[in-house]
Amino acid sequence: MSPLLTVAIVATLACYGVAMALAAARLMRGPTAEDRVLALDFMYIVGMLAVLALGIRYASGMLFEAALLIALAGFVSSAALAKFLLRGEVIE
Repeated sequence: MSPLLTVAIVATLACYGVAMALAAARLMRGPTAEDRVLALDFMYIVGMLAVLALGIRYASGMLFEAALLIALAGFVSSAALAKFLLRGEVIE
């Protein structure tokens, strides 16, 4: 792997870390439930992107599969939380 790509991935992961910290602050401090759900959605997306960046860094197919599972679980949880916020119940 080229040194330029290594530096770019490290910088990307640092930016993802800052974004994750800011989203965690919004998750803890958010004035409404919608803000907290949005912060949680953003956190799972950033987590998935971080796993993808690590998959590129280490050339591991398993990390790409883990990112796919994170995306799937995040989508399902977002849909469930949105339904809960709209109707007050998840299962009808």
